[in-house]
Amino acid sequence: MQLFHRIARQDHAPVPFTLDGRSCVGREGDTLLTAILNAASAVRVSEFSGNPRAGFCQMGACQDCWVTLGTGERVRACTTPLVAGMEILTGKGAAS
Repeated sequence: MQLFHRIARQDHAPVPFTLDGRSCVGREGDTLLTAILNAASAVRVSEFSGNPRAGFCQMGACQDCWVTLGTGERVRACTTPLVAGMEILTGKGAAS
């Protein structure tokens, strides 16, 4: 289920990416967090409670939006720009 709906920058160029094995499309200028939340209901699932998480501070200070790229690199979704062809792995069940 998607909770966020894009209301701005709809005319920016589409940027294809993969989210937990599913093909998705973000927009030029999106961060990973923006792209993920426009395609899924959460960024990840909390390792402590099992509840869905959608980022917290939105500025790279809180550690809540870490995701793994297909290369194995861990990055903060809120401060990492989306690049065409990125493979983003959020963890079990996060992209549902």
